[in-house]
Amino acid sequence: MPRPEAFFLHGVAVGVMTYGFISLRMLPMDGWIRAQKGGHFQFLTIQGLATAWLTMVLSLGCDLLPSFATLRTAKRASLMIALPLTFVISAVYWSLLLFFPSLILQRQLPGLSEPSSSSTLPSLARIPFNIDFSLHLAPVITLLVDFIFFEKKYTKKQAQIGSPLVVLACGTWYSWWVEYCASYNHTFPYPFLTENPFNIRVGIYAFVSFLAWSCFRLMNALHP
Repeated sequence: MPRPEAFFLHGVAVGVMTYGFISLRMLPMDGWIRAQKGGHFQFLTIQGLATAWLTMVLSLGCDLLPSFATLRTAKRASLMIALPLTFVISAVYWSLLLFFPSLILQRQLPGLSEPSSSSTLPSLARIPFNIDFSLHLAPVITLLVDFIFFEKKYTKKQAQIGSPLVVLACGTWYSWWVEYCASYNHTFPYPFLTENPFNIRVGIYAFVSFLAWSCFRLMNALHP
């Protein structure tokens, strides 16, 4: 018999994140993004959302089949990836959105914003809050609640050996992927990458990866 509170959390999380992904079609810049190499999956946000969604689907499977050890192992592995990834995505996104929005938001394309005779730059392409919440807050909130209340902390060996390997693999993958997509698109999904040369971008990838690893170690250490 599944724990009702865990089953409820996992079910709601899957629904909210599915809504966020489906709602991307409602955004004015959706067509332009889809036409690019990598589409929406050039954004780290969407890769984090997909990983968080998969983790919650596996969690539902564990709720319904609690004795299925392989499913539990897969969920724990997925959680080790999704938790630090979504934490970093949320921390970086909301910090830049509040203080330096032009570094995280693309500008409206000509023809997608309201007509104006002004010579100023097009306005920033902001996301409605309900979609923004589904993409940039719901994943990390639900994963953190799941980890704290329904999961055991990772062992010392898993934290010291597994987590840096996972972060290194994910960081290397995304840095290669976003550079590959940009070589076709001639722009990056995030302005703070577009506006910096390659050596600075490498530093950004390394710093964000280190931040993800540090966040995971801290969250695991603080787990009751």
